[in-house]
Amino acid sequence: MHLTEINIYPIKSARGISLPSARLDDRGLELDRRWMVVDEKGRFLTQRTLPKMALINVALMGDHLSITSRGLSELSVPFRTSSAGMLHVQVWNDSLDAIDVGQDAASWFTELLGVYCRLVQMPETPSRFINRKYAPENSPVSFADSFPLLLISQMSLEDLNARLAVPVPMNRFRPNLVIDGTSAFEEDTWRSLQIGSVSFRVVKPCARCTVPTVNQDTGEAGKEPIRTLSTYRTRDSKVYFGQNLIHEGLGILKVGDVVQAISE
Repeated sequence: MHLTEINIYPIKSARGISLPSARLDDRGLELDRRWMVVDEKGRFLTQRTLPKMALINVALMGDHLSITSRGLSELSVPFRTSSAGMLHVQVWNDSLDAIDVGQDAASWFTELLGVYCRLVQMPETPSRFINRKYAPENSPVSFADSFPLLLISQMSLEDLNARLAVPVPMNRFRPNLVIDGTSAFEEDTWRSLQIGSVSFRVVKPCARCTVPTVNQDTGEAGKEPIRTLSTYRTRDSKVYFGQNLIHEGLGILKVGDVVQAISE
């Protein structure tokens, strides 16, 4: 088994970036989901309600993010913002203070999405933590839904695509890590794994929302692949695809790294 893709999503629910290698810090992959778009009440916004967010392109440009979308000029957001303003924001049940990136960013995202919103950045000091049911107390996490990393195997996607009239690409599921050399859904049986020199704990399967129904090229939502997945991947009224991971050390991951797993 080996690692075939490494993806980060600097802005939660915007398009991802595929990398040949990436560093793991205490919250996950470096720069992954460290920015987030929020509404006027500070609540997080995603493709669940605004599928047009799939049209937000993000590129890493040395010391800043280059953010583009059709019809709008480029927005540059430094990795270290000079804004001193803070906003109280909410990600699911977690409330925390985040850095307000500023009015230029707020105007750009408001124009694109058609609703009042602002862009915020996670502070350097950890302020959000993984549920203690799954990790030691004060284990930090980014603006990701719940866990630092999501892994999917290529064969699991191929199994799904064999059941669909129109196959879907892996980017519908927004994984951080994609691996090959497994059987379909073999990752369901793992409790831990090692990729390169880094160890990971497999904490729980990923319950899927409506985001995989959004075409990441057009920003349009449909019914697939969740409709088909629900026919054979449903448990406790939830549809599962992929596995959530917690890393148990820091290091660098590279495409091509060998993957070794321990099953239940």
